[in-house]
Amino acid sequence: MKTTSAVILGIVAVIALGFAMYMVDVDQTEEASLPDVDVTVEGGNLPEFDAEVGSVTVTEETATVPVPDVDVTMEEAEVSVPGLEITPPEDADDEKVAESN
Repeated sequence: MKTTSAVILGIVAVIALGFAMYMVDVDQTEEASLPDVDVTVEGGNLPEFDAEVGSVTVTEETATVPVPDVDVTMEEAEVSVPGLEITPPEDADDEKVAESN
């Protein structure tokens, strides 16, 4: 069971990485700039607080609880599983070269 979870987690990580690297094509079209700001600071006072808080103590106890005894028999079967095909966006530079010719 742990191996199956690890394999599924690995597949999800690969899919996420593939999506992050190949499915998004971002080109900056304009430089950013910050606005001009003039701030005059006069006086001011931060609030003060006096707080009393309770405490939480975590303990450990031993208890007897009913636990099911499950036996699992593993068999192999051929099943159809979904596939994944990733197509990255076309490079914008290639399009500009093709348009200028």
